[in-house]
Amino acid sequence: MKKKFIIVGLLFAVFGFTKINAQINLGDKAIGALQKGVSGFTFSNADAAKLSKEAVDKLDTENQVASATDPYTLRLNRVFGKHATGEGYTLNFKVYKLKEVNAFATADGSVRVYSGLMDIMDDNELLAVIGHEIGHVANNDSRDAVRAAYQKEALLDGVASQSATVATVTDSQLGKIGSALIDSKHSRKQESEADLFSYNFLKKNGYNVNAEESAFRILAKMSEGSEASFIDQMMSSHPDSKKRADDAKARAEKDGLYKAYIQQKIVNTAPVVKKAAATKKTTAKKK
Repeated sequence: MKKKFIIVGLLFAVFGFTKINAQINLGDKAIGALQKGVSGFTFSNADAAKLSKEAVDKLDTENQVASATDPYTLRLNRVFGKHATGEGYTLNFKVYKLKEVNAFATADGSVRVYSGLMDIMDDNELLAVIGHEIGHVANNDSRDAVRAAYQKEALLDGVASQSATVATVTDSQLGKIGSALIDSKHSRKQESEADLFSYNFLKKNGYNVNAEESAFRILAKMSEGSEASFIDQMMSSHPDSKKRADDAKARAEKDGLYKAYIQQKIVNTAPVVKKAAATKKTTAKKK
C-alpha cells in the first residue's frame, strides 16, 4: 500500500496534518458565550507552559518516542542540540517514530519532530522547519494556541469557564488539548512572522538560508499529488507552500544570498564507530 504523507499545518503546522485530526468545533452561540464568559479570564505564560507540558507529556505516552540512542534522536541532537537555548526560550526535543510529515512546538518549549519529516529533508531544511516552529514559541503564538484550546474545553465541559484562573483539567481534556496543539491553525500573519524568524535564524547562525525555500518546494510538490484538493481545503487559512517558497527566495535575493539549493544527503542512521586496529604481539626469538 502506498504510504501517504499528510502535510500538517506546522509550517509548516509546518506543514501539515496528522492522524490526530481532532478539532473542537463550536457553534456561534457557544462562541458568543465563551467570549462573554471568559472576559475576566487571565492566562499567563506560566499557565501556558504548565498546561502545554501536561498535554505533551500525555502525547509522549501515546506515540512511539525514539530512544536516546535511536539514530533519529542522534541526528536531531547533532543538528539542533546546540540551539536548545535562545532569547527567552529553552527547548526540549524528541522524535516521534511516525511516517507523517510534521513537527510542532508548544509553549513550554517542547519540540516534537516526526521521523517522516526527517526522512525527506536534509539537515539545513530540517533547521528551517524547526526554526519556524521556534518562531511560534518566541512570538507567543504557541501560548495563544494552548489558551484557546483550554478555553474551548472549559466551555464545553463546564470547567471553570466563568473563572479568572486556570483549573485542573481531566485526562480526557488534556488529550483534546494536545490534539488541538498538534493541529493548531495559526493566522496568516503568525505564519509569515514565523517564516521570517526561521530565515533570520538560519542567517544569524551561518546556515544556508536557501534551505527554507527548498523545504517549502518539497511541500508544494507533495501537494500536487492525489491529496491536493484535501490539502488545499485544510490549508485554506495558511499561505500556500509555493507562495512561502517564493517569499523565502525573495528574502534571500534581497540579501544577495540567493543560490539554487541542492539537497544534501539525508542520513538517519547511527554513525559508524571505527574500532581501533588490533595490535599484534611480537615475541622475541630465543637465541
